[in-house]
Amino acid sequence: MKNIKLAIVGATGLVGQTILKVLEEKKLSISECYLFASSRSSGKKISFLGKEHTVYELTAHSFDMKFDYAIFSAGSEVSKIFAPIAAASGCIVIDNSSYFRMDPNVPLIVREVNFEEAYNHHGIIANPNCSTIQAVCALKPLDDAYHIERVIYNTYQAVSGAGYKGVLDLENGICTYKTHQNGIDTSYKLQKFSKPIFSNCLPHIDTFLENGYTKEEEKMINETRKILKKPNLKITATTVRVPVFYSHSESINVEFQKNFELNNLKEILKNAPGIVVKDNFEDEVYPTTLDTTRAR
Repeated sequence: MKNIKLAIVGATGLVGQTILKVLEEKKLSISECYLFASSRSSGKKISFLGKEHTVYELTAHSFDMKFDYAIFSAGSEVSKIFAPIAAASGCIVIDNSSYFRMDPNVPLIVREVNFEEAYNHHGIIANPNCSTIQAVCALKPLDDAYHIERVIYNTYQAVSGAGYKGVLDLENGICTYKTHQNGIDTSYKLQKFSKPIFSNCLPHIDTFLENGYTKEEEKMINETRKILKKPNLKITATTVRVPVFYSHSESINVEFQKNFELNNLKEILKNAPGIVVKDNFEDEVYPTTLDTTRAR
């Protein structure tokens, strides 16, 4: 692989910081990297690949330097405006926002599921909602074997999915609880959520829609259909924010067209990329959130 000239948009955010860590772990051949964010973060210094990088303000001319790739993680409004500019400059955009996900001309990619479709891009590649990604890794091999008819999602999503302010709301709730011996005090100022998240569960992720779902739930429904190429697949979803710092969890109920043996189903999942099966209840071996929580 040739040396890569890379741009990262939203480099100072929680997701952007995690992207930098993952890129360092992958040891890709990155020859040049430029970090972009809003004017508020312009001038900040971030260490990456053994060098100190200056954060630049994102503008319409940021991509005049002709990058190979640009990773966007700064929200839908930023992607809406600047991703087409980046793509027009000749670089391939990998967008982490929801803006392009349902665009029929933009591939929606999960590496373990449909990576081959990434080559059919027109300058922009979208990645799905975080909860959709982990779900379709399990659903795709099962659909190939048994043909899924119906999916019921229940998610338990960590506060990190709401960014730094979501994490801060949980941290403040914990600190306030520790300093009040007579119960939970909810008088501290919330930064992200409309209700306290400490010692609480919020069935409210993103905005509520007229159909009764939240936008997060609708994302999972529509994105799953697109990735599995089943536009009429019956899906319902309930997404809940829980007082956990990192790592989302999900319960998925699936109905198949074909009969199946449970042991065969487990074997399919064991051999699927991106899946680890932990299923020995007698020895209390089962998946937990901490199993997938990265060191911070």
